Amino acid sequence: MTNLTHKFKVGQTVDLIPSIARSAASGCYEIVSLRPTEGESLQYRIKSRSEAHERVVAESDLILSTHWTFGD
Repeated sequence: MTNLTHKFKVGQTVDLIPSIARSAASGCYEIVSLRPTEGESLQYRIKSRSEAHERVVAESDLILSTHWTFGD
């Protein structure tokens, strides 16, 4: 078993890397919660102000946002 550590923290603002395989709102997302590891991939629950629902995504689909934060 590997000891993986989440790169992002709850409340941080991230960008979702665009993908042809998924339709998602553009812009920033907030980390809502850290999810259990699925295989070798760390998971997060994220929320955009542009969408009514939350998403669960892999850490590899996220980058730290430099645009703004949800507290602004």
